[in-house]
Amino acid sequence: MSEAELVPMLSSEEVAEIEAEISHLPDRESAAIDALLIVQRHRGWISDESLYAIARLLDMSAADLDGIATFYNLIYRQPVGRHVVSMCDSVSCYVMGADGLAKDLQAKLGIRFGETTADGRFTLLPIVCLGACDKAPTMQIDEDLIENVSADKLDDIFGRYA
Repeated sequence: MSEAELVPMLSSEEVAEIEAEISHLPDRESAAIDALLIVQRHRGWISDESLYAIARLLDMSAADLDGIATFYNLIYRQPVGRHVVSMCDSVSCYVMGADGLAKDLQAKLGIRFGETTADGRFTLLPIVCLGACDKAPTMQIDEDLIENVSADKLDDIFGRYA
């Protein structure tokens, strides 16, 4: 079976969104990050098959696109839970107690960094910096930045994400 037969087509909605981004850019490859994020928004993550389909649409090699995808920590190359929890592990957060908070967070979720809860609800990932050092320690759940996080706030924080 050829690579083309193995690669599922992108949905017409995904293609339309990607083409709309391309129309604002100097060339097709410039839409690589946007295309990855569009497909991820629709599918939850970027499978190898999705990556090949995006690369073909952008007229670029899958290896080049994978290099971009694996460089950015907000593009998921493996399945993730319904909610992605990114815990900042920068120096500022560390100084403000992130190390202990990380242990409390892992205990609360019953998983380690890089894992997903058994119910598929949360994936816990470290992130280099969330850019809110003055409000450390911080974490992000999906698009929500949560500042001044402490162990006593975890029940309330996670209660918002059913």
